[in-house]
Amino acid sequence: MTITHKHIDEIFEYDGSQIDPSWAFQEFGIYGSSIITWIGPVNISPDNLKDFADVGLEIKSDYMVNFICEFFDQQPPNMRIAYLRQRLLVMIFREILTEYGVQTKRDGDDIFVDGRKLSISIASVSLSSAKIHFALNLEDKGTPNDVETIGLCDIKVNDKPVFDDNNLLELINETVKRFIDELETIENDISKTKVLG
Repeated sequence: MTITHKHIDEIFEYDGSQIDPSWAFQEFGIYGSSIITWIGPVNISPDNLKDFADVGLEIKSDYMVNFICEFFDQQPPNMRIAYLRQRLLVMIFREILTEYGVQTKRDGDDIFVDGRKLSISIASVSLSSAKIHFALNLEDKGTPNDVETIGLCDIKVNDKPVFDDNNLLELINETVKRFIDELETIENDISKTKVLG
């Protein structure tokens, strides 16, 4: 499976519509499976909520790193595999944070630092593709009042900030690279494994 990564320098809001099928093709002309990343606010409108558990809740932040992943390799798309890939992405990101010296906890697809929520995520499928939205606060600003949150730029190790404008794109690119590598390795393993029976 070939996966195209495109990072968008333009700042724009994630409102939930970007998880619609073929968004990367319609907006950027990207065919096939893709990962689009960008930095911008998140403010998901009620009409675009995909998780029944989130109905009635505010999902917003002034400043987030956004990942939109879309996969066309399975027809029909499989919701279980979409969620497994989502968890894989979350775990890869946690692995990278650990390498930076950041201690985290995971609850499902949510990442916490010092008991404060760092990330949001959803996976779903359409008739043609599987989609994942994964986003991380950059600052603890504009988030719901009833949720204790933290941003990447708020995290300190030995009283020094870990992330800033100088290494943020490196963090994004490394996360995407490892995620794509993992998916490609799985495909390669499948192709060389003898079936049982």
